[in-house]
Amino acid sequence: MLLSFLLFALLAPQAKAPADKDKGPTKEEQDLEQSLGEAGSSPVEYARAIERHLQKYPKSERRAEMERVLAQASIEMRDKRRILLYGLPTLEAGSRSPLILDHVTRALLDKDDKASNEQALKYSRLLIEILTDQRKSQLEAKELAPARGRRLDETEYAIARAYTFESRALGNLGRYEEAAAATLNGWAICPTSENARERARWFEKASKPKEALAAFADALALNDERTGSADVTKDRARLAELAQKANGSETAFGEALLAAYDRVAIASSAREQRLKAFDPNTGAKSLLDFTISGVQGDSLAMASLKGKVVVIDFWATWCGPCRAQHPLYEQVKLRYKNNKDVVFLAISTDEDRDVVKPFLEAQKWGKQVYFEDGIATLLRINSIPTTVILDKQGNIISRLNGFIAERFVDMISDRVNGALAE
Repeated sequence: MLLSFLLFALLAPQAKAPADKDKGPTKEEQDLEQSLGEAGSSPVEYARAIERHLQKYPKSERRAEMERVLAQASIEMRDKRRILLYGLPTLEAGSRSPLILDHVTRALLDKDDKASNEQALKYSRLLIEILTDQRKSQLEAKELAPARGRRLDETEYAIARAYTFESRALGNLGRYEEAAAATLNGWAICPTSENARERARWFEKASKPKEALAAFADALALNDERTGSADVTKDRARLAELAQKANGSETAFGEALLAAYDRVAIASSAREQRLKAFDPNTGAKSLLDFTISGVQGDSLAMASLKGKVVVIDFWATWCGPCRAQHPLYEQVKLRYKNNKDVVFLAISTDEDRDVVKPFLEAQKWGKQVYFEDGIATLLRINSIPTTVILDKQGNIISRLNGFIAERFVDMISDRVNGALAE
């Protein structure tokens, strides 16, 4: 998606001085459009077309822009040579793209020379700075938004990885103590197995075998799926090696492992609680796991509705059919106004939340409305109005996309009655 956007921007007409507006596209612009038009659709073909263009126009005024597109294409192709070839000049030209920084840094760390590792150190620290600012902005955002907890989790994971890059660069430069300290900075934000393994490596190099054993035990206790599956045989051999260095016996690692499980449990629980405090829906996997925010500033835990039949109306202020359905929905509500076992839940899917409250007041609709806060994504609500009915256990028993005006009231009533009878 990003590559497509960049290519579109590359083909967009450039702003010209008034005197040049009537001259039409230049020969270079025509050649570029033709080359990309004939390239097909794969990143490889696009990259080759732009490379040929740069060979033909080495002093192109849009060279930096094309190198940025080539850097993105190289990342999609997983071509380390091209990542460095085009990513480095893109960064030196001032790009602060976390994606390009991440991949260029990793590619540099695969090289053994001092200059490459010094560059990797510089870029890893720039990446940490950018991601830390991004995290700060996310934490300071007061408006609730769907999946904001997941986005914060991803940012923190990226920060931990950037600290791992910094650690690797420092270690490769022989600065072992600093390398181990860098991993601890990342671990404090988001514990990862990759981070712990890196810390074990540099503590061992720094002649601190006990600390190395403890760090490797952390990696095994965490069992982090995001950093790849472990090789059990190699891990067992590595554990025995570190235990021998730390305690004089290959089998003397039990205490280190037990302590690691305790540390990891505490660290993981603390982080989970912190993310939950930031976004109560972090990690929510089912409908009843969600807490949704109300237009009036209140909130509703979906789990509190267990034991009741729930009729959910997904709508939006801009949706004409939603307005047409509303009086019919109100008729259904009237049929069950004295039944405490039936709950009607109006959920707005508006992206701009500020428009909802004024809309309710202007239309004189009920004020008890909630925002979807990720539920629409979970239930794959792709069109509105959509009516979803839950049984007393929170299971979906009915889903109606759109409505048939003359039958809507009876259709919903029949399904509610069926759920009550179960």
